[in-house]
Amino acid sequence: MTTNKLSYKEAILSKNHFSVTWELVPGRGSKEIAQDQVIETAKKAVADPRISAFTITENPSGKPAILPYPLAKEILDITGGETLYHFTCKDKNRNEIESQLHAFNRSGLENLLVMTGDYTTDGYAGRPKPVFDIDAVHALRMIRRMNEGYEIPAGKKTKTLTPTDFFAGAVVSPFKATEPEQMAQYYKMHQKTDNGAQYFITQLGYDARKFDELIKYANKYHIGVPMIGNIFVLSLPVAKMMNKNLIPGCVITNKMLAELEAEKAEFPNNHERQLLRSAKLYAVLKGMGYDGVTIAGHGMSYEDLCFVLDKGEELAPNWLDFVKEFDYPMDNGFYYFEKDPATGLNTDVPVDRSKTGHKSNTLVDKFFGLFHSTVFKESAPFYPMVKWFAKRIDKNFLKKPFTWFEYYSKTFMNECRFCGDCVMHEIAFQCPMSKCPKNQRNGACGGGRDGYCEVYPGEQKCIYVVMYEKLKAHDKEYSMKLRYTPPCNWDLYKTSSWLNFFNERDYNYRKDV
Repeated sequence: MTTNKLSYKEAILSKNHFSVTWELVPGRGSKEIAQDQVIETAKKAVADPRISAFTITENPSGKPAILPYPLAKEILDITGGETLYHFTCKDKNRNEIESQLHAFNRSGLENLLVMTGDYTTDGYAGRPKPVFDIDAVHALRMIRRMNEGYEIPAGKKTKTLTPTDFFAGAVVSPFKATEPEQMAQYYKMHQKTDNGAQYFITQLGYDARKFDELIKYANKYHIGVPMIGNIFVLSLPVAKMMNKNLIPGCVITNKMLAELEAEKAEFPNNHERQLLRSAKLYAVLKGMGYDGVTIAGHGMSYEDLCFVLDKGEELAPNWLDFVKEFDYPMDNGFYYFEKDPATGLNTDVPVDRSKTGHKSNTLVDKFFGLFHSTVFKESAPFYPMVKWFAKRIDKNFLKKPFTWFEYYSKTFMNECRFCGDCVMHEIAFQCPMSKCPKNQRNGACGGGRDGYCEVYPGEQKCIYVVMYEKLKAHDKEYSMKLRYTPPCNWDLYKTSSWLNFFNERDYNYRKDV
């Protein structure tokens, strides 16, 4: 056992230490047994030098629970232990996000796992209104600016706030079945890294080849930050929920579910087998080169965690022997690299994607593309003339009818939501304010499955899946990893995005602080 306890940041960044975080789910209420158990669990395990931090979830599955903040502060004050705070964008706007970040920094809570968050599902008197004012990329960028010294308005001048010291990571999923959906995840990983992500934690899955794919992709394209694997001590009831995507982003294939059902029938009290499976995955992830793991499980005790860690270390030297026990590919699933028949994992050779994953653009797409290229680009032939007219319309009686003409035409063709800060041309002419329930302006969330939206499974394709398919038809899908779009400016709500563009008010001309 390691005897020198490192801080969470030191443990993640160390090349000689395999970090471990233990996820605790505090539940709904403030003085219930679940919240007390979080504190008691931390007291019991905090002295273990292998455990770098306790992960505390924030409203998982879109349901209300106690804010992680008071529990994280209690753990810090009572035990001195660090927490990894799940920090999501789903229930708060950008001002509340900033306010909470100031509070965390004041309280010494510096470890954040930044996520978009699950879509809201349940709450007081029905389903709550989702917020999703900014996405995970925006939040990471804000945190990076705060770490650098946040410059804010101060009268007619500006002042710089004292730099924070947040250690912010993000989430990536290698467990996607289709090429467009998987590549959208990897391209967003580039975006998150470019905007401040200092490490990544995977979403949940049990396909060893997919875990290996992420490590090889990150190495090939020089992502350059630590990768943390996700382990869940899996019971059959939870596996059934994940199989149906009732816990978004977590993947249990039909093959694995059938094997778990058979195991339960043969071994009714199969808790030790669940722990052993987790220990084997621990060994595999350590052998692959992951920098650590986060471990979770309903009702998991400290003794259970110790079993996983001790057994995992015991099995780690022979980790390749256990790869075959995590052979759960998705039906017709996409892999970025060719398969290595010797190990069952991947070679370093990417698969040939030249004839897959694209879709021909429709006549409507071609019309929008032609319209944009001839009017809205500064080099476009009609750009100077249209800009001249737009500046004059902006100051006379035609402004209102022009605005409503734009709104109704775009509503009919693109389901426009009248934000006035339009980015449709960047997302294959799809409106993220109407066609993405989470209003994502910088890439796909991790909750979709088989190319479909998390909120409308089997009904509505993820807009970033469609974007990939349309861009790949022109060999431009790689541009998805290079883009950054600022948050929507609600000063422009119910105004003409065309007039805002030509009069230099929209995001193209706005300084993104």
